[in-house]
Amino acid sequence: MEARVARQSLLLLMGLVLLIRIPFLNQAIQGDDLIYLTEARHALVDPLHPSDVNYVFMGDAVDLRGHSHPPGNAWPLAGLILLFGDVREVPFHTAYIVFSMIAVWAMWSLARRFTGRPLWATLLFLAVPAFVVNGGSLEADLPFLAFWMASIALFLSGRLAMAALAMAATTMMAYQAVFLIPILFCGIWLRLVPWERPAGLPACGTQRQGRRTTPPTRESPGARRVFHGISRAEGPSQQAGRPVLLYATLLTPLLVFIAWQIFTRLTTGTMPAGKLAEYFSTYAFQAIEHKLQNALMLFIHSWWIVFPALVPLTAASAWRNRRDPGTLFLLAWMGIFFAGALAIFFSGSARYLLPMAAPVAILASRLSIKWLAPAFAIQLALALALATVNYQHWNGYRAFAAELRAPSAGRRVWVDNDWGLRYYLESDHALPARKGQHTRPGDIVVSSELGHNVEFTAPLSLLTSVNIRATLPLRLIGLNSHSGYSTVDEGFLPFGVSSGPVDRVMARVVMERHATREYLTISSPEAAEQVVSGIFPADRWMSQAGVVVLKTPAVPKKVRAEFYIPPNAQARHVTLLLDGREIASHTYAGPGPYTLTSAEPFQGATVEIRVDRTFTAPGDRRALGMVLIGVGFAQQ
Repeated sequence: MEARVARQSLLLLMGLVLLIRIPFLNQAIQGDDLIYLTEARHALVDPLHPSDVNYVFMGDAVDLRGHSHPPGNAWPLAGLILLFGDVREVPFHTAYIVFSMIAVWAMWSLARRFTGRPLWATLLFLAVPAFVVNGGSLEADLPFLAFWMASIALFLSGRLAMAALAMAATTMMAYQAVFLIPILFCGIWLRLVPWERPAGLPACGTQRQGRRTTPPTRESPGARRVFHGISRAEGPSQQAGRPVLLYATLLTPLLVFIAWQIFTRLTTGTMPAGKLAEYFSTYAFQAIEHKLQNALMLFIHSWWIVFPALVPLTAASAWRNRRDPGTLFLLAWMGIFFAGALAIFFSGSARYLLPMAAPVAILASRLSIKWLAPAFAIQLALALALATVNYQHWNGYRAFAAELRAPSAGRRVWVDNDWGLRYYLESDHALPARKGQHTRPGDIVVSSELGHNVEFTAPLSLLTSVNIRATLPLRLIGLNSHSGYSTVDEGFLPFGVSSGPVDRVMARVVMERHATREYLTISSPEAAEQVVSGIFPADRWMSQAGVVVLKTPAVPKKVRAEFYIPPNAQARHVTLLLDGREIASHTYAGPGPYTLTSAEPFQGATVEIRVDRTFTAPGDRRALGMVLIGVGFAQQ
């Protein structure tokens, strides 16, 4: 009878998963989906090295071997592309429901071990906003969560071979899989995992009552303070019974991580962890300011895993049952993962905390149903509302790209965005814009006010502009929403409340330049009109190469560049080119103000200044060469 009720409850939960996912099957490509789809397409060419491919990120050319995730998510996406011939939103999202179901099955299995209300625990897990919202993406979050949950459920049930496979899959989805090692070690230490027991010791999942050993029931105190192991007082006597296989299985995430690093290094010449560390340094992702903001935002998000009103009550309940091994394990799970999240993450996204949603939901499920029922209803309604806003946001980019298809036909299109807008424009014929991008008259530049990385200096004329809106006044990310749901860079609210536009997207046409000055002072208001690329008039810094267009002098004149090499700059060799031909170069001993002038007079229109080396300043993602004061045709 109990088994039948359990099956019915699990079927009910799986049905609820379908009800949550089906309305969003046509979800537009969003967020970092494009990165995983890029890896997936490359996996069709090189299955063993999906991430061995270049990609434009934030206007820079990067190597995806330095991506913050291993390429595990690329393989199921590659299989779907192979099956359907191309990216198709509805079948892809339908296939990814499998990961939600695996996560819910594992949650149900764990909840039955640790609480007398497994149905309520799993319902609370289903209502977590990040589970509802991010389950509609093709990113690695739900695949990682599915294998993470399966790893813990299988390991605690003693199915070590399957647990090892799940851990390996978890590791290939995200590097934070290594947190499984200390978490599951706590499960062993607290006697929550079956082992070969010395004679006289009771079975795992029982509690002692005098001389009798009885399993906890739903009516017994063990249903609320669930002892899935043996009292800690019996610890020393059972040490010899713990099989080495438990600890060998426990090391699976670390062994897979090391094996993948070595394999990639030997077969491609680059170790992913090393390349990732390089990008962390380049983009200052691990700067102390980012780490502190990340910590605060993750703390705020931790209050919204379940409805916030349940958090103090759940904490009090856990404290009362703090001697229960099951409770201790759940608290250790939460504490270890949260501490790890503070250490490795940098943008404070709500989805980062999905792997600790299970213990929070299980502990909360021990509260009275009079608290659980309304909290679940409110939290699920909020999560669905946020998912609806998320759907409308990304669908707005898809609609904009469709409308631009006809006006952009036959023109070069550059897109300054890293999200779904870029995917849909690239699927037509657009290219990602890079920093210092060269454009020519007639090109179309598409940019998002919410997420852009490239500054264009060419004169631009507006072709079309659209405000991306949502019907509900909630925001996951958006203009002036101050929501830190996706990134703390936008604010410190768990989600925003706003009726304004989510984003503003513009398509502009590159116009002819009208050079009016033979010599250009970079700080002058007219500089932007004549700067082609690689120079930032606002602070006069230039990157490795800066290009300007000048008024051609009536008579030949010498070309001169005035610049300053700051103490922190690494540039030492400067080259001057006119219309692509080198006309002067010099190597300088150290920092200071300098002038480089051509030996002969010339006539021309385009001057380029190059330096041999660049550097990246803390908090500034630009590749900086030196400060350019002025350049052009010198007065005779």
